Parts: sequence; C-alpha cells; structure tokens
Amino acid sequence: MKELSLWYWVAISFIVLLFVLKATVLLWWRPRMIEDHFSKQGIRGPPYHFFVGNVKELVGMMIKASSQPMPFSHNILPRVLSFYHHWKKIYGATFLVWFGPTVRLTVSDPDLIREIFSSKSDLYEKNEAHPLIKQLEGDGLLSLKGEKWAHHRKIITPTFHMENLKLLVPVVAKSVSDMLEKWSAMSSKTGEVEIEVSEWYQTLTEDVITRTAFGSSYQEGKSIFHLQAQQMVIAAEAFQKVFIPGYRFLPTKRNMISWKLDKEIKVLLMKLIDSRKGYNCGEKKVISGKEKGPKDLLGLMIEASNSFPHHVTVHDIVEECKTFFFAGKLTTSNLLTWTTVLLAMHPQWQVLAREEVLRVCGSRDIPTKDDVVKLKTLSMILNESLRLYPPTIATIRRAKGDVDLGGYKIPRGTELLIPILAVHHDQAIWGHDANEFNPKRFTEGVTRAGKHPVGFIPFGLGVRTCIGQNLAILQAKLTLAIILQRFSFKLAPTYQHAPTVLMLLYPQYGAPIIFRHLPHPTGNQDHWLSIN
Repeated sequence: MKELSLWYWVAISFIVLLFVLKATVLLWWRPRMIEDHFSKQGIRGPPYHFFVGNVKELVGMMIKASSQPMPFSHNILPRVLSFYHHWKKIYGATFLVWFGPTVRLTVSDPDLIREIFSSKSDLYEKNEAHPLIKQLEGDGLLSLKGEKWAHHRKIITPTFHMENLKLLVPVVAKSVSDMLEKWSAMSSKTGEVEIEVSEWYQTLTEDVITRTAFGSSYQEGKSIFHLQAQQMVIAAEAFQKVFIPGYRFLPTKRNMISWKLDKEIKVLLMKLIDSRKGYNCGEKKVISGKEKGPKDLLGLMIEASNSFPHHVTVHDIVEECKTFFFAGKLTTSNLLTWTTVLLAMHPQWQVLAREEVLRVCGSRDIPTKDDVVKLKTLSMILNESLRLYPPTIATIRRAKGDVDLGGYKIPRGTELLIPILAVHHDQAIWGHDANEFNPKRFTEGVTRAGKHPVGFIPFGLGVRTCIGQNLAILQAKLTLAIILQRFSFKLAPTYQHAPTVLMLLYPQYGAPIIFRHLPHPTGNQDHWLSIN
C-alpha cells in the first residue's frame, strides 16, 4: 500500500510539474523568445508582463481617454485608440503589444496592409472573435473560413448586387418617410424637434435589414430580429465588464436570459424556414420563389439548401441571418449617426448637399434609384465620414504559417493588428488636413483621394471586403437625401463629442440633434410629409 501511495504522489507531482513547465513556457519563455525575435528585426514594444501582458496599461489608457468628452475636433485617434497613439510615439508605427500572453504586431503601412489583405491574403486568416461577439454575429460570413466561406459568399452575393439593391429604394424610402413623419408629429410650434439620432437610426436600419433578409416574410423576421436586438443589449452590457473565460457558461440571470433568447430565435427561424420551404404535414412542397421584387437573403439561402443540402444546412441559414442582422444594423446606423453629426458641425456642407438633392430630385417627395446614383456630393460626404469615423476602427489577421511581410519574419500564429482609424488619419497619406472634415478630397473618387489607394479601408480590403457595403451606402444616401429635403439641422446644446468603442465606434453620450422643418417649394407642407 505504501508503495502504491508513493507512486500515486509521484504521478501527481509529475503532472503538476508538467503543468508548471507548460505554463512557464506559454506565459514566460515563449513571450521572451518572441520579443527577442522581433527585437533583432528592429521591432520593439512595451515590455511583456507575466500573464497579463500590457492589459493593465491598455485598460488604464482607455479609461482615462474616455473619462470625459473631447473638444469639437476630428482628431479622435488619441481618444479612441489611445494605446496605439501613445506607443507609436515611443516605438514607431510597427510595434508589439501584448493582450495577455497573446502577441499582436501593429501594422499601419499601407503596402504591408495590401500584402495581408490582397496579394498574399492566403497566408493569413481571421482570428476568433470575442465570445460575446461570436454569440451575436453567428457562425456566418464574418467568421467562416476556407471553402465554406467561399460557398456562402457566392450564394449570398446576388442579394447585394446593385441592380437588386436598387429595387429596395421604395422600401427604404417608405421606412425613412415613416420615421420623419414621427419626427414632425413630435415637433414644437416653432417647427423644431430634438432627436437622439443614434437610437432612431438603429430602429430604421433594423427595419431595412429585416426587409432585405426576409423579404415577403418581413413580419416574422421582425419578431426574430426584435429578440436578437434584446440579445445585443445584454451582450453590450457584458462587453463593458472584465472578461472572465468560461463565465458565459455559468447559469447567471443574464446568461439564462441570453440562452432563452437564443433558443427562441432559432425556433422562430426554423419555423420560418420550414414555412418558406413549403413544408405541409411533413411533405416537402417547395415554393418556386419567382415573386417580383428584390431577392432576399433567406430566399437565396433556402434555394441553395434545396440544391446543395450537404453544403447549406438549416443551421447555416440560421447563422447567416444572425450575422446579417448584427453586421448590417450597427454598421449602417453608425455611418448615419456620424454623418449627421458631421453635417450638423459643418453647415456649409449641409447646404451644398441639400442644394444637390433638390437639384437632382427636384420637388419630388422620394428620390428614385436613378437619383441616388447622381448624388455625388453626398457620396463624397459619406466617404469622408467613413474616413474620419469608420464603424470598425481596427481588424486582426493571424499568420497561418511562418511568413515574410515586407522583409519582416513573422512567426506562425502571430496576430496582426491593423488600426484602420490610424490609417485613415495618417498625415503621410491624407496630408496636413488629415484630421479635418474635407469631402472635396474624394472629388476624383476613392482611389485618388489619398496618396495611397490602400489608405481608405472602412469596409476592409481584398476577397473579404464587406459584402454589405453597397447596401449600407445606398441606405445612407437615400436616408440623408430625404432628411435634407425636409429638414435643416444643428447640434443640440446638450451634445457632447465623445467617440467611443463598444464593438463599433459610437457616440458615448448619444447624438442629440435639433431638426427644423424646411418649407416645401410649393408651400404645401402636408404634401411634403406624405408618401404615396
């Protein structure tokens, strides 16, 4: 017995020793080797601290930067990406930063970014999203990789062809006009109303996204996305707290609510999919799907699952719908919010945009799909808004193997942090007025706006460029055009300029804007607010 007991303790000691050795390698020896590897290539960064890396300094800088509003300036990099702004001054534009024991190499050189996203994109892959974001965005295009991603992208692409999106113009216009009629009903005797636009724009984009995703099944889709919107609120609250691995699996009150919502979303989506497939008493009766109108995401996915049942499952359809809602709603609403704030800050550009809208669209209530294409000044304004306030401020890629990046030797598994916001505000690319609102820089288009064609990447670059960018731009242009027809607007006295990151770039204290009715050219205000 004593001998068995001795062997037992020897085995336990050996396991503990192995665990300690493995932890020492992962948490101390490996980071030191990585630091030494990059140091020999002239790349340094803030020193690694055991287990926590640079998280303590990172969080401290973020808290300090967001503790109070900033002046009315577009030089938002020091506030939004405070760690990058601070360490770039010390270590240069390419430096190492440690998120715990995970190393990230910051890359802001546009030539290197082009390698990562375009010319050598097959050497890099997307990293895994934060678990809370992963839960929201679903296992769709945003997170898929390899052949499955390529297959899904091919299936979904027709939804976002411009000719298909143009068919959505009356749908979007109806949603916008309904919103503006509510604003008018809220206005005072002076014809003014204060609107917190970020909240209203989220509701608006949710409506449009629902119609794009579900088409004729709009009402059922609205119920589903309403549940997902609740889930996003819960995730946003959790996202602001310290992340504890495994905490999301504990039966806390918040987690249980989230699990319940997730189950309800899946049940409703499955029911809707069965309905659209035409199941009746267990007998498959596929609907032809040749209805007039734009192709919707759900219809295309169902059609693909009928043709390729082994490649597109019902689970895949559910996850793509979740992804579409998450990505489409937040990105477009943020673009609309910041563009409205910019036009309120710079009334001269608001006047120019309105003159163009009235010149192109005349006194008609609703711009047509052909009108939207002609709104060049509004396109320039939206591009400048995306440059100064990109919804996604940074993105990450991981080296799939040992790679050569512009002469740098990058070990397998190294994460590359591309600070999109820093690239968009780089004076070497955009000139001395990089932090100023100047839509004229886009007069000759996107590729000639800066000194490098890769200097403008709000929707990414290469094969994984955001598939929904055309929808986002179309919706933003149409929304702003109709608003400019009917209202002039300015910042409310309560507005505080405080761009902050919570998954995407958003105004920390909201975006209260005062809207004032413009007289209709015919003098018939009621006609101006109606839609046929």
